[in-house]
Amino acid sequence: MRYSGVKITGTKKCNVLIADDDETSRRVVSHFVSKMGYQPHLASDGEECIRKAQEQEMNVLLLDISMPKKNGFDVMSYFKENGITIPVIVVTSSHEIPLAVKCIKMGAFEYLTKPVSIERLEIVLRNALAESQLQNEVFKLQKELKSKELFQNIIGKSHAIRDTMEQAMKVMETDLNVLILGESGTGKEMFAQSIHNGSKRKNGPFVSVNCAAISSDLADSLLFGHVKGAFTGANNDHTGFFEQAHRGTIFLDEIGDMNSDIQAKVLRALQEHKIRKVGEKTEKSVDFRVISATNRDFSLAIMNNLFREDLYYRLEEFPLCIPPLRDRESDIGLLAKHFLDEFASANNLEPLQFSEEALSDLMDYQWPGNIRELKNAVQRAAVTRKGTTIDILQAPRIHGKNPLQHQQQQPEQTEVPPAPALSLEDHEREAIMKAYGVSRGNLTRTAKVLGIGRATLYRKLDKFKLQHLKNG
Repeated sequence: MRYSGVKITGTKKCNVLIADDDETSRRVVSHFVSKMGYQPHLASDGEECIRKAQEQEMNVLLLDISMPKKNGFDVMSYFKENGITIPVIVVTSSHEIPLAVKCIKMGAFEYLTKPVSIERLEIVLRNALAESQLQNEVFKLQKELKSKELFQNIIGKSHAIRDTMEQAMKVMETDLNVLILGESGTGKEMFAQSIHNGSKRKNGPFVSVNCAAISSDLADSLLFGHVKGAFTGANNDHTGFFEQAHRGTIFLDEIGDMNSDIQAKVLRALQEHKIRKVGEKTEKSVDFRVISATNRDFSLAIMNNLFREDLYYRLEEFPLCIPPLRDRESDIGLLAKHFLDEFASANNLEPLQFSEEALSDLMDYQWPGNIRELKNAVQRAAVTRKGTTIDILQAPRIHGKNPLQHQQQQPEQTEVPPAPALSLEDHEREAIMKAYGVSRGNLTRTAKVLGIGRATLYRKLDKFKLQHLKNG
């Protein structure tokens, strides 16, 4: 190889993965790649090549065909099947035209034969990296457009909500069951609908079921269906919710309120993907994905035998936590303005706006009812306004107080205020211990039950002097 001496510079070094079973070739190519201004990474076989491509972002791959464990074709096939989009430059000693044609058909960017002119390699690397950068930009734009389309009804730019959308984008392309956790009024069903719309099941049905409204007597019929004459009043065949969701998604809302008798039946449906209508002797296979949602604390429900632990783990193959509105402070004004414009448009009113004082009140309030409560407050303010500017907001009385008027009226003081039975920290410590018990000492599951990250759990274990739990 000969090198022209032209060094490529840039703000960030590009990673070049060199996969070749010949050590001398790897070292020589690595030397010149480094002189070009790139960061070389070496792999001696196909399996090591795949592993390094997964561990760190690679901008281009120089790939030999004849390698142990997995050859070059195996590597390219793996990349294609798993959505790894790295420009591949095949560098091999074979001059066979059919081999070159096969590589190009499999998606190789270029086919070079040894010995390679370093000037030629430099040009091909530049072109491949330019192609990679263009593909990344296109992918980024496509992802942004898809996100805007799928989450068009979810308003917000805060880090908390954008991170949640990012997690939803990742899971929607899989077929994992999703458990959406969040307080009442945070928009759990909107996220469930968005996940369905972005999945491969988007052309199938989206069946929403309120689990809290299903009684034990009607559960079999509503969930799995019945045939005519199965029981008194069954005058026609009925298709149950699970069968209605065939090749689509069934959304089990308020799953934490599901009757314990029904839980066993739902668990079997999830395990077998088969149902049996009331009055039928044979089972029927049904293809569905489950998205469920709850505002309940599963750790306590499982601890008190109110919810089956085995069903919980079937449902939470991927947990998705929706942040409360109080953690999305920068979104409160956006949402309030949206609801105000929406109300004015629906009622043929002239454009309305909030005063600075009203916006300040909105930001100061904790919104226990989340987005649903905010919308109600905005609509009430629009109805009771004077003129086109809203100066005063009133929230519904919660526990006898007007939360949005806390500045105007101080709470009454009693001579001996009642002391809480437990402090907030005591409650938090108790919740961690219960979740730890339910998870049988598994810290990853404990964190999932609590709806927090593993790193956050470790910090809390240190805070509450529970370091011994780290050792199981």
